[in-house]
Amino acid sequence: MATSVALKNRKAEGYVDTGVKILIAVVLGALVLTLLYALLKTTVMGTVTTKVSELFNYSGATT
Repeated sequence: MATSVALKNRKAEGYVDTGVKILIAVVLGALVLTLLYALLKTTVMGTVTTKVSELFNYSGATT
């Protein structure tokens, strides 16, 4: 009974709520991706660049 009532209900409230939820999810996802990119760019990529540079500048001499 409740299912048929829900299906006959054609108010726009559900559509607006769903649209707002999707918009919030997209904005939060973009923020998370931006923060991850900033963190990886400064922390991880800086370390990787240094290690690769040291690898190619290896002279093989021991002191």
